[in-house]
Amino acid sequence: MTYHLNVDLETYSSVPINKAGLYKYVQSPDFEILLFGYSLDGAPPVVLDLASGDKIPGDLLRALNDPNVIKHAYNAAFEWYCLSYHTKQYLITGDPFTTLHQWHDTMLHALYCGYPASLDAAGKALGLPEDKRKLTTGKALIKLFCTPHTPTDRDPRTRIRPQDEPEKWELFKTYNTGDVTAEQEIERRLSPFPVPDDVQRQWETDLRINSRGVGLDLDLIHGALDCDDTVSRPLIDEAQKLTGLQNPNSMAQVKGWLQEHGYDVSTLRKDDVTTLLEGTTLMYYST
Repeated sequence: MTYHLNVDLETYSSVPINKAGLYKYVQSPDFEILLFGYSLDGAPPVVLDLASGDKIPGDLLRALNDPNVIKHAYNAAFEWYCLSYHTKQYLITGDPFTTLHQWHDTMLHALYCGYPASLDAAGKALGLPEDKRKLTTGKALIKLFCTPHTPTDRDPRTRIRPQDEPEKWELFKTYNTGDVTAEQEIERRLSPFPVPDDVQRQWETDLRINSRGVGLDLDLIHGALDCDDTVSRPLIDEAQKLTGLQNPNSMAQVKGWLQEHGYDVSTLRKDDVTTLLEGTTLMYYST
């Protein structure tokens, strides 16, 4: 028998996910799962307050590894990797991808059906009632609890914790519950139009590629860098002697030097340089 588990996490990391990406974000030493909202087979959502000491119960851990339990999340790559890393799944099995095929991405489902990517926008497009859409305060709460706090003279804290803002923390838990409910409802409404198996496999392949990265021949790379240095270093040294520039590789410096010596140049694209070389005899000398 197949069961369904809807999951939504709220997390903290000092690494900005929009700049560094999911994997560096999760691998940061201070990464932490703050709230773990879930619903098993349509039951009312439960929120585990891991930041305040709650533990993931054994039956939920077993469900996360049970092939008979399909895990659903909005942008499931995030929940899959966070939980794999948090529970050290890769240490237990030796393969972080053991449970990947058990995860279904509701955002992928929405996109496949022609709906917007964001949870809030997809909920609105599907006509979810107000109580089943993300709370408007959600972004402010995420910024408050999930990202570093910039210290000031009056407030030297580098991070806001649940005990610092207990009322807002309770609201954050409500927000987490709402995310689970919204994701659940979107999945229910889209269920008559399932994601095809080949699209699901493409999603899994994409995650495998992004997680593993691209294999590189480091010996070849280091050799190429050495070759470049061997060829370019003497040329740079000669250019420095001829022009007196600190960095002849700098287009701004070279352009300025040319302008100082009477050459009307605004850019140094390939065509511009060709025109200069064809129409002008350049007299190089050191300043």
